[in-house]
Amino acid sequence: MKRIFIISLIVIAAIGLIAGMVVLSKNNKPGKIDPPQIKEASVALARGDLLSAKAIYKKAMEDLDDADKLKELQKQVEDINIKILFSPTIDACSVKYVVKPGDTLAKISKDFNTPIGLIKRSNALASDVIHPGQEFKIATCKFSIAVDKSQNLLFLKVRDEVIKTYIVSTGKNNSTPVGTFKIINKLTNPTWFKTGAVIPPNSTENILGTRWLGFNLKGYGIHGTTAPQELGQQVTLGCVRMKNEEVEELYDIVPEGTEVTIVD
Repeated sequence: MKRIFIISLIVIAAIGLIAGMVVLSKNNKPGKIDPPQIKEASVALARGDLLSAKAIYKKAMEDLDDADKLKELQKQVEDINIKILFSPTIDACSVKYVVKPGDTLAKISKDFNTPIGLIKRSNALASDVIHPGQEFKIATCKFSIAVDKSQNLLFLKVRDEVIKTYIVSTGKNNSTPVGTFKIINKLTNPTWFKTGAVIPPNSTENILGTRWLGFNLKGYGIHGTTAPQELGQQVTLGCVRMKNEEVEELYDIVPEGTEVTIVD
């Protein structure tokens, strides 16, 4: 009896050990546990070191194979991208510029082919008045835009890196044109010249929202919306619609001449 009792204890212990190993194995499955870098990134963000936080998050993404976690970290990186863009932090896509006598924001904008809105956001400028000797961050990288109609997503890019992803609406019956276009005009609070009517900017019937970025294809462009609940659907007359606050953000980032590639 004593021998049987000892054997039973050994079997129970073995089962417990195996069960523990299975739990440990599940908990340590690659991509299921936040890697240590994520905590490091949080510390970097807390001290305002945006560049380090971004680098740490991107490194953490290399160690993950969980799609949901990768999506979460990509969102973190994109949020940091916009914070960097709209801060005085100098990165690989910007330079420090010292204002010279005779400079205006319009002149600097033209010289660097960067929107006045981006200069103001990056340097926390409340007005267009500037003075010699001021130091500004000026964006220098070339932006591009890609729109995927199948997902109703717009991607703001620099080189091959996605800076930010936006949910948009595209044309019903697949009417948004496919191809590569250029933004040739930008309007604040645009009037909608609807067939047979002129809809003013402040009208609730003006579907263009607060901003217009027109393509070199007459009648088409990227604009805001009075129906944010329809974002993510194919419901427009062919244009690309965005949430107003997001199209205002994009408007301030990209200059005229920016390429827009639209795919099915």
